[in-house]
Amino acid sequence: MELNTSPEVVQLTLPEDQRVLVSTVTVGLSAVLVCGIQGTLRPPVIWRRNGIDLNFLDLEDINDFGDDGSLYITKVTTIHMGSYSCHAYGYETLVQTHILQVNVPPVILVYPETQAQEPGVAASLQCHAEGIPEPRLTWLKNGLELLPQSKQVSLIANGSELLIRSVRYEDTGAYTCIAKNEAGVDEDISSLFVEDSAKKTLANILWREEGLSVGNMFYVFCDDGITVLQPNECEIQRHMKKSDRILATYEEMCPQGEVCVWSSAVNVRDKYIYVTQPQLSRLLLIDLQTQRLVQVVATDPFPVKLQYDKSHDQVWVLTWGTMERGHPTLQWCLSHVGGHHAVRTGFQRVSDFFIPPTNLIITHVRFAFLFLKNEPAVHKIDLETFRRVKTISLKNQSCVPQTMAYTHLSGSYFIQCQPQLRPFPRAPTQQQLILDSVTDSVIGPNTNLSGAAYVSPDGRFIVTPQTSELVVQAVSMQGDLRLHRRFHSPFPVADIAFQSSFTQSNQHFVVASSRTGSELIFADLSTGEVEVLRSLKQPLATQDWPWGDPSRVVVSSGSFGRYLVSPSSRSLFVLDGKQRTPHCEVSDISRGNTVVWVGELARIVSLYTFVPPCLPPAAQPAACCPACRLLPSLPPAAQPAACCPACRLLPSLLGLSVRVRRN
Repeated sequence: MELNTSPEVVQLTLPEDQRVLVSTVTVGLSAVLVCGIQGTLRPPVIWRRNGIDLNFLDLEDINDFGDDGSLYITKVTTIHMGSYSCHAYGYETLVQTHILQVNVPPVILVYPETQAQEPGVAASLQCHAEGIPEPRLTWLKNGLELLPQSKQVSLIANGSELLIRSVRYEDTGAYTCIAKNEAGVDEDISSLFVEDSAKKTLANILWREEGLSVGNMFYVFCDDGITVLQPNECEIQRHMKKSDRILATYEEMCPQGEVCVWSSAVNVRDKYIYVTQPQLSRLLLIDLQTQRLVQVVATDPFPVKLQYDKSHDQVWVLTWGTMERGHPTLQWCLSHVGGHHAVRTGFQRVSDFFIPPTNLIITHVRFAFLFLKNEPAVHKIDLETFRRVKTISLKNQSCVPQTMAYTHLSGSYFIQCQPQLRPFPRAPTQQQLILDSVTDSVIGPNTNLSGAAYVSPDGRFIVTPQTSELVVQAVSMQGDLRLHRRFHSPFPVADIAFQSSFTQSNQHFVVASSRTGSELIFADLSTGEVEVLRSLKQPLATQDWPWGDPSRVVVSSGSFGRYLVSPSSRSLFVLDGKQRTPHCEVSDISRGNTVVWVGELARIVSLYTFVPPCLPPAAQPAACCPACRLLPSLPPAAQPAACCPACRLLPSLLGLSVRVRRN
């Protein structure tokens, strides 16, 4: 294509086959996008992303618009994926588009890390991997390729689950899940011991000792205290009564003669639970290993919301000041040798805040966002310095922000605006805006959607409840946002959780609870199938839950979990995510709308407990590590495959693996 605007002065050309170019780069590397528009006396090249000029912005990662007009990204991350365009200044009719795809090496997680089973029972080893493109999964046993799809062993959901139907002693071993894609490879080991429960081996000590029951539980905060629930058997493992004493102060958990009032709780590194008691202007700390209430943290009046900043190991606290939200403040909790205490941030009139979540790929978050009362703007805060970095105005969009959601794929924030009365139509609207994290600029409305957005843990799906439907959008590998599915919703939605698919890898179910009725939806994002569960009883009334949305939570049991919980006003329902059915109802749990899932807790085992026997020294391969009978000197990955399985398994059982876990 040729554009002759002034034949005597400027002639610009762009070959037709270069109008749209796709570039692929691996995360962490640099990228150079070269504008293909050429010509005599070509004016300076202008680069745009989502319609925003980049040349005149002071961007941290994008710079160097030199004489050749190239765009240089110093360190590519997933937020940079998407479309970029270039044109010569003053000649916007001739445009070249660059689509940047960012590949990410796999990051893997297995569950369980170690398990012990008796002969004849089934054993399941699960593997979850994230990466771009989607990783391919394979399994090894003791370093040798595992042949699947036999009567004994099968791979489910594209290798996400290794199922051994009836284990035998010879199934003891180190099972390695390997994830590969074009950007790299990652692996992790899940160890299986098959042995008689009567034998007091290290595996039995590790898995059957008293004290392991504090993990893989739901902690439910209700009127009469704290209920610790094991979902598989629907067993209440422990109930902390409201009269239980706090270790540091010897106060009772809740005032005598009154019910307990809670509003928000967070799990901190599977070590503590922080929970708010808004009417008492304090937080309680629960030590998960000892199952004790260990400390009170005083806050400003009416602490109602907590969020854990995993990147900086700090808990943020939103307080209202009064029940009418008259004097809201933002605090954060410090942990030190003398205990935990809350510190004011200096930000006043904070109506809410948002900290983007972490996941397997994104392990560090740098910025948070604050919303000030009745102000059409979001304030970008540096989480390390607690300083305001930037104020992003939403005045042109007439938007006072209410909630935010985020996907690291293309770096898009989804802002729900507070309801505003407009002449046409004569009803409140809650417009949803998209904010680009690369430029900190508002791209515009998210089509015609309104309300709050919910993003899947891997960032691939964005779900927005509408009046009578759930609208699902998907982010492609090239960063564009597309309509994925629409699901009919027979009720207004209170809360949404994402449940991993048990039949397909890297797919999800959306689980949505009703704000007004007893229904709940399971919607399969891959097949489009919808199941509605009914008769889950009525949710809490507004007067029984004055702490804001959601009035009926849905809480999942993590990446590998099968169960979810959702409360009614006077009981708690455990849901089977695999069967998509109610699993059980736990009665006499009133106002149990504050729930935390706690996964497996790390165990500390003495090196002198019991060491599984290896082969006699004379029978061991020469390459086997000399200290096999005592303690391997080499990490599992470095030991020869010929080493006996117990030798290779021992480091992971003792918690000595050299692999760094992402907690």
